[in-house]
Amino acid sequence: MKRELLKFLAFALFVCLVPLACRGGYLINVLLFVGINTMLAIALNLLLGYAGQISLGHAGFFGLGAYLSGILTVTYGWNPWLAMPAAAALVGCLAGLLGFPILKLRGHYLAMATLGMGIIIYIVFNETIELTGGPSGLSGIANLSIGSLTFDSDCKNYYLVWFFALVTVLFSLNVANSRIGRALKAINDSEVAARVVGVNARLLKVQIFALSAIICSLAGSLYAHCMTFISPASFGFNFSVELLTMVVIGGLGSVYGPFLGAALLTLLPEILRGANDYDIVIYGALLVLMVMFMPGGLVRGFPELRRRLAKRKGGVEHA
Repeated sequence: MKRELLKFLAFALFVCLVPLACRGGYLINVLLFVGINTMLAIALNLLLGYAGQISLGHAGFFGLGAYLSGILTVTYGWNPWLAMPAAAALVGCLAGLLGFPILKLRGHYLAMATLGMGIIIYIVFNETIELTGGPSGLSGIANLSIGSLTFDSDCKNYYLVWFFALVTVLFSLNVANSRIGRALKAINDSEVAARVVGVNARLLKVQIFALSAIICSLAGSLYAHCMTFISPASFGFNFSVELLTMVVIGGLGSVYGPFLGAALLTLLPEILRGANDYDIVIYGALLVLMVMFMPGGLVRGFPELRRRLAKRKGGVEHA
């Protein structure tokens, strides 16, 4: 555990020093989105990577957190710091209620159920025009502030978002090394065997589903208060698939895999913008190559690739 703590401290120091190497505000803004996506990927990783329960609807929870926080502050005049936990509590309760029937399903049936849930939430965002603004979106959302310090710039929002992201990473690290984490991994390996040894698999799956929804809601609230404008287009099915890709590419069941997946899939489109019409081809090819040669994700892929190269080099020298 001490080694893991040192890794976390090194990671936190790296995150704090990154803005010092950035010359423009645009790059800091992109890195801000890496932090938000890291929170979302960690949330999905707790459900998919540890408990083995797939979800294609987490973009809906992300959107609910953003819209609930935005509506409470814009329409009802709430303090943003009160709106965030209120939104998270509402989303967590909703996820818990939906989790009991949905998590009875398995495999592609579960994927379809969560997909339907996400689509319904997206439709609600579009159709409740008086409340959400519909397709035009919701504007005028207040920035977060602490006393006289208002988080109204990219740099300030970067540190705000990454504070929450680092807390989420630390929380994930604790879950991974706890009795609950071991129980979730047991459910992932064999739910029947986990039940035999006394794990309440159904309740634990619902709890981790609600917990991952709460983290998504907090990320959505941060997104709303940093951007001060939200629209349904940011919370559709495509983004749910992108989140799933982040987790798989980073490495299922790993602590830092979600960060690597979020960083790659957030930064790569920005890097490939200069490739004109070929950016999507390069993007797709890189993802295919990574799945082929690093099926365990980036976290496990690089050490495995190093071992393969060392073994091949040793075999050549021996020959």
